[in-house]
Amino acid sequence: MSALFEPYALREVTIPNRVWMPPMCQYSAAPEGPDTGAPNDWHFAHYGARAAGGTGLIVVEATGVSPEGRISPWDLGIWNDTQVEAFRRITRFLVSQGTVPAIQLAHAGRKASTDRPWKGGAPVGPDSYGWQPVAPSAIPFADGHPVPAELTVDGIQEIVGQFADAARRALAAGFEIAEIHGAHGYLINEFLSPHSNHRTDEYGGSYENRTRFALQVVDAVRAVWPQDKPLFFRISATDWLEQDGWTADDTVRFAADLKAHGIDLLDVSTGGNASGVHIPVGPGYQVPFAARVKAETSLPVAAVGLIIEAEQAEKIVANDEADAVLLGRELLRNPSWARHAARELGGDVHVPDQYHRSV
Repeated sequence: MSALFEPYALREVTIPNRVWMPPMCQYSAAPEGPDTGAPNDWHFAHYGARAAGGTGLIVVEATGVSPEGRISPWDLGIWNDTQVEAFRRITRFLVSQGTVPAIQLAHAGRKASTDRPWKGGAPVGPDSYGWQPVAPSAIPFADGHPVPAELTVDGIQEIVGQFADAARRALAAGFEIAEIHGAHGYLINEFLSPHSNHRTDEYGGSYENRTRFALQVVDAVRAVWPQDKPLFFRISATDWLEQDGWTADDTVRFAADLKAHGIDLLDVSTGGNASGVHIPVGPGYQVPFAARVKAETSLPVAAVGLIIEAEQAEKIVANDEADAVLLGRELLRNPSWARHAARELGGDVHVPDQYHRSV
């Protein structure tokens, strides 16, 4: 049997195959009003199509644990019960198709309050639904970005609590897996990296201090997330900086800490915390970082980064470079990628009865 289409079990959850969908923001929620941050018909159709296409696990896009935690005013959130009820419609459908529903809990930190990418993605102010971002240190992400407010220790602890509250709501919304967003230059990643964290208190300086916030978030979420359900962590394995940044060595070290604190799988990406860096983008360019974590630690990993072809994905799993692959752009292009790959590789995948003529 194709390695890509073998089931994968974590705790008491079994994912039907290793073809997973990573979080990809749709920037399509209402920016104000009673439905602010709630998923709508677009999100239902978007995620539903990938579930009907055979995707084993779908991680819903970065979802703000607070209004200020969104990347843009048009992002999803999970800080109120209206949002929970709207998510239930999506999780019910995903489960009906045999897909495991997951959600990425996020706080955008200094990269918050920006416009939609197709509108340029520049920072927006109060006249366009925006707000002042917060960060570990008062250092803007890039030229043209506002100086964020440096978080107090009380402010840090408030956000830790918001992650826990968001996890409780995610459970009520029907999600089977939660993922903590610690990548791409957003708040947790900002604390991890000395490039963005210049604090001199217990949350800055040494490796132990810079990882403190992340581990407090993990502990708070794990405390409310059921023991029979997996908890993921997404990480940027490197800042792609030659010095004074988060490195692959740090990631390997941190993977052991995350496992000790109850993380079940590391979702390995890179970059996003430093502007203007050169990233050697190409097919599978981030897979070696996942493979290193898998080789040097006991923590399961998922790989991402221009994984496009079925044979390419099969080799990553079969060669034990990762336990699963996450396809981003390719699943945007082809919601039924999993079904097509199963046909090519001789694997089995769920096909809705209504689509029996396509088999």
